[in-house]
Amino acid sequence: MPRILVIDDDFSVRIMLVTALKRAGYEVIDAENGDLGVAMFRAQPTDLVITDLVMPEKEGIETIMELRRFAPNARIIAISGGGVGKAEVYLEIATKMGVRHTLTKPFMIQELLDAVSDSLAN
Repeated sequence: MPRILVIDDDFSVRIMLVTALKRAGYEVIDAENGDLGVAMFRAQPTDLVITDLVMPEKEGIETIMELRRFAPNARIIAISGGGVGKAEVYLEIATKMGVRHTLTKPFMIQELLDAVSDSLAN
């Protein structure tokens, strides 16, 4: 069973993602910020990381950069609802960093599950 790490500072979004992924049959762990997420990944790498891009402490782009330093081939999905700028700007940067998929919040659970399935298959 593939293991997925979900990183999102918004508790309700994080729980919704964890619940949907568990119902789809994945093993899921979660973190409320990039610092904790990176530490969890370093301690026990997962098959996929889903990270929000706009977070306090360590935002998503910085989190992706750090993950890439020690796991260049990590499979990552970036999600964002935007922040100071539009979500598309953040997601475009993440795409240039090699993330597998990007999703703009709000998104449908099926969109997430499709992105997860595709990311794990490739």
